[in-house]
Amino acid sequence: MLKGIIAITGKPGLYKLLSRGRNSLIVEALATGKRMPSHAHEKVVSLPDVTMYAERGDVPLPEVLESLKTVAEGQPVDLKGFADDSAVRDFFGKVLPDYDRDRVYTTDMRKLFNWYNQLIAAGIVEFVEKEKAEDENKDDVKE
Repeated sequence: MLKGIIAITGKPGLYKLLSRGRNSLIVEALATGKRMPSHAHEKVVSLPDVTMYAERGDVPLPEVLESLKTVAEGQPVDLKGFADDSAVRDFFGKVLPDYDRDRVYTTDMRKLFNWYNQLIAAGIVEFVEKEKAEDENKDDVKE
């Protein structure tokens, strides 16, 4: 689950929020396990709060990651396997078919694939809360 996983602007990778200090957050890098402070002047974004533009409105990142996991069959995405930007866009079109082609850039897609790979490597494979997903499935059946 993505609760407590953050991205810090200007710093590579993803981090796990460990605790809150005075004027800072104590975070741990997912890739290395190194702990460090994130100061108040740094922009911190919680992954569940991130959305991607789609024709039907903004789609929460956990849903996009879950779709990516399904398309990639739970395996990491080979970023070097894409010949060019159009190959990246074609693959992302399988993940989120109705993405807004004007507002979602190839760099955003690559960052999403990179984050997905980091999460998989860290053993985080559940992106959507199970209770929430079950509730949404029940709503779909009623309609």
